[in-house]
Amino acid sequence: MPTLDKPAFDTATFEAHLAEWSALPWLQDIKRSNWEAFQTLPMPSRKDERWRFSGIKNIDLDTFRPASESTPEQKEALLARSNLVTKGAGRLVFADNRVTAFDPAAQELLDKGVVWMPLSQAFKEHPELVQKYFLAEDQKLGSDKLLALHNAFFQDGAFLYVPKGVEIKDPLCAYYWCGDCEEAVFPHTLLVAEDNAKVDFVDYYGSAKETACCPSLSIATGTIHAGSGAQVFRKIVQNLSPTAQSFQVEANAAGRDASVKTIAVNLGATYARLENQTRVAGPGADVKMYSLTVATGEQEFDQRTLQTHAAPHATSDLLYKNALMDDARTIFSGMILVEPDAQQTDAYQTNRNLLLSPTAEACSLPGLEIEANDVKCSHGATTGEIDSDQLYYLRARGIPKKIAEQLLVFGFFEEIIEKIDNEELKDNLRNLVQSKFQESE
Repeated sequence: MPTLDKPAFDTATFEAHLAEWSALPWLQDIKRSNWEAFQTLPMPSRKDERWRFSGIKNIDLDTFRPASESTPEQKEALLARSNLVTKGAGRLVFADNRVTAFDPAAQELLDKGVVWMPLSQAFKEHPELVQKYFLAEDQKLGSDKLLALHNAFFQDGAFLYVPKGVEIKDPLCAYYWCGDCEEAVFPHTLLVAEDNAKVDFVDYYGSAKETACCPSLSIATGTIHAGSGAQVFRKIVQNLSPTAQSFQVEANAAGRDASVKTIAVNLGATYARLENQTRVAGPGADVKMYSLTVATGEQEFDQRTLQTHAAPHATSDLLYKNALMDDARTIFSGMILVEPDAQQTDAYQTNRNLLLSPTAEACSLPGLEIEANDVKCSHGATTGEIDSDQLYYLRARGIPKKIAEQLLVFGFFEEIIEKIDNEELKDNLRNLVQSKFQESE
């Protein structure tokens, strides 16, 4: 395994990276302030309530260095694997922080004002537009130091801007690939839907080496800004190699009467933390936050969520489902926060865990903080084994135990998969989940 004589993320490495952005002084200022923050902020600790029960103590940032550019052969192979959706409105493929392929949006959409391009290009061609939304949402779920590192070293990402009243029927897709051992990638997705716009988006995070024997690091962020009446549906698939370490930080905002829906599918990495916070900023907004996780071996999935209601007459609904095998662990910690002016809020939060092994462990910490007096809010968590009667029914019909368990787990997850409105994507996600079970056998 490669080793480093000194921390890769040092001042000399940062200054060399910063010099690449000399044409954008405002972005250099952002990067410089985040680098200073990274140096002063402490590493997360389980003593912090936001990291309670987490395995963060096993993460050593000094192990990693910024990713080097992939070879042409590697890029070609990754491009062929970037195929979750074959009929899309546009595609971006990134390998080791750099653009590998860019399929632009149709001219018809461009003529309507749609902006779809690598973030590095948008910084130069649409600086005022990007600056209005870039890093505009505060992060509150604990990954301050990791986000500071991301903001200091990110190289590229996907930028989508959909003007008022424009609808994009087919999904746009961004693929982020992580390459060599002990390398770090910093994917960044920024999605802006103006009033009454409609868009469907897919993010995929994967590893070039599916059976890597040494760790890699992904610190990814994604942000949705949904204007009044906008409809945004984003799917996030994390399928990194079994030795990768993943931090996924989402911060979304929903305006008046907006509909924001996210589905996270979590399969890869030895340690994966998903933070998903949504600010329900406008009256009448409707937010849905869904997740399914398959945890095997000694994987740990650390899930933290925040539903902040800042406006009245709005709704939110969260459903996170986890299936755990072997010695896997999941942590779910969620909070519904209702601010004083958010009267007649209707909010729900549910975490369901299915244990397929006596040594698997699921921790659930749902919570409510309500400052308004006319609301309807609830939370709940369940943890249990496969229903013995259902398992007996399948086995009595000649189905082997392992396959019967898989069928029951697929049924457990189908409630979430069925919410996806693209049949091809549904089938591909089912195949990914099935492959995860086969790998664990």
